[in-house]
Parts: sequence; C-alpha cells; structure tokens
Amino acid sequence: MTNTWLILQFSSCSQALVYCNESLVSGRLDALVGNLVPTADCYPDRAFLFAFLLASRLFIKPHDLLGQISSRCQVQMQDSHKTETDELCGSAECMAQQLTHIELERLSYIGAEEFVQTFAIQTPLLDPSYKDPRITTNYEVYLEWSTRLKRLVITDIVRHIKSKKQRVRIVEYWVDTAKECFNIGNFNSLMAIIAGLNTVPVSRLKRTWCKSEVTEQFTILDNQMSSLENYASYKALLRAAAARFNKDDKRLCIVIPVFTLLAKEIHNLCDQCLQKLPNGHINFEKFWQLAKHMTEFITWKQIHCPFPKTAKVITYLQATPVLNDEGALLASFDCEPPQTDYEKDLYEKLL
Repeated sequence: MTNTWLILQFSSCSQALVYCNESLVSGRLDALVGNLVPTADCYPDRAFLFAFLLASRLFIKPHDLLGQISSRCQVQMQDSHKTETDELCGSAECMAQQLTHIELERLSYIGAEEFVQTFAIQTPLLDPSYKDPRITTNYEVYLEWSTRLKRLVITDIVRHIKSKKQRVRIVEYWVDTAKECFNIGNFNSLMAIIAGLNTVPVSRLKRTWCKSEVTEQFTILDNQMSSLENYASYKALLRAAAARFNKDDKRLCIVIPVFTLLAKEIHNLCDQCLQKLPNGHINFEKFWQLAKHMTEFITWKQIHCPFPKTAKVITYLQATPVLNDEGALLASFDCEPPQTDYEKDLYEKLL
C-alpha cells in the first residue's frame, strides 16, 4: 500500500513535522516542542503528550523544556488577546452548542465509581484500604473545566480595559449564551457562566452593566439557578428536563446537570449507604437509590451531541489563557476605578 506523506511547515520557523497516514512520524525538536502548546487551531492529544514527554528527556532537560513551553505560552497569551470570542464563534446559540460538545465529551469519561471513590477519599469514616485516589482523575478534570469556564467569562469581559462598549457587547454575548444553554438543557455551562458574571470583577462594573440591554434577562437566569431553598428552582428545572428527556429527539436529548450539585447529592447518598440499620444489616434500599441516580446520569452522559462541531472554537474554549482571581480583580479595577472604601482597600492589597 502506498503511503501518503504530508509535511507541515510552521509559519514561525523553518522546522517541520512529518506525518504518514495522519500519524506523526518525525520532526525537529523545536517543532515537536511547539506542538505541545495549544493554539486556536490545534490541541495536542494525550497520546502525543505521553509519547513526547516520556522520551524527550533523551534530547532536552526537563527544566529546559519547561522554559521553552513557558516562552511559547507567553507568546500564545499575547496572541489570544486579539481573539474576540463572539467573532470567533458568531452566534450565542453556536457557542452554547460548542460548550455542550465539551460538556458531553468530558462527562463521557467519568465512571460511576469515581463518585463513590471521591466520597470515600473525603470521608474519615471509611477504612483507608477502601480509598483509591487513582480512579478519580476524570471527575477532578471535569470540576476544573467548570472553574475554567467561569474564569474564561470573567477574562473575556475584563480584558477590554479601554473599551466600555466592547465590555458591554461581551457581557451581552455571554448572557445570551447562558440563555441558549438553558434552552438546550446544558445546566452545567449555564451555572458556570452565571457564576462568572456574578463574581466581583464583573458584577462591580456598574458603568458596564447600566449600558447593557440584557440585565433583566440575566436576573431571570440568575434566579433560576439561585441557591435559595437549596437550589429549589434549578432542581425543578432538572426534574422537568429529565421527565421530557428523549434520546431520539435532538431538542430533548440533552440533560447536563450542574456537576457540583449532582456530586453533592451522590455523596449524600453514599453517606446514607454507610449507615447500617439497627440490626447491623446494610441498608440496601439506599444502594437502590444510589444506583437509580447513577443510571440516570449514565444515560444522560452517553448521548451523542447532535449539534455541528466547530473544532477551532472548542480548542479556544479549552486552551486560551484565563486570569486568576487576583489578575481578574486588577483588570477589573483598570476597567473601572475602585469607588467604595471596600474596593479601594481591596485594590491597595492587590498592589
């Protein structure tokens, strides 16, 4: 069989990566290092990362490799500031669909046993021999994704330091995206976006919000996901979505629960499973309840996302740099100077 060879040239240097039948077979060291850094067009897969990091120490010292990656990331971060999220994706509906792709893919990796093991690790009541932190990786990665999305929303808004008009536009875009996530049934992305808009760096931008035309819409969504009465409104929405769930109807096949709340509910059931009956028997009714919840979750996470997939947007959402808490606050104060005594004190502590 004749092999098809393809050589990809990096625009920033003269190095090349050589592929055969879409599989990487060789390359210059600089090009391979460059392939480690995510871009808006490319996200390195796990197989490449493992293979390169395993054997690269034969050609480059680990600390030198880290230095090169850090330098490339700084360049990538500078370039990312030129990317406008709403221009990259277009409509808020499209953005909500791409977020749903990410949610379902990451959910698909999580095994039911990870919930039980996470509970086991956290409870002091269980024998240490039953605790295995090695099988909770996908669970932890999913939690990190939710945090990342919240920080992406914050970063996307406060990075427009000199343009209030741009900030208003981005706020409106993310509120519209939250509404589309609500319509789809993607409650986890919805909650992360709402959380990002509610953080101090964004919520304090009074001059930005007063110009926005989506304040009322945001308030409605915020109330739907409110923590009042133990998230009663959200739980009613989730029950309604679960009741009309139909895996064969693309309008009704998506149910993505708020992961932290799902995990809390599962952990509560695990705790009840630990409580034996007065006669010393294991309470198997609680086992049934736990299994019922997990079966429903497994059904939801196995759904194939029915929307068109835009790889460039998905890569951007997962790879573009985001600000930490301190950086976001400083950027927010650069957007609109501190007004209250509390804000002024907070600003001084950050400097």
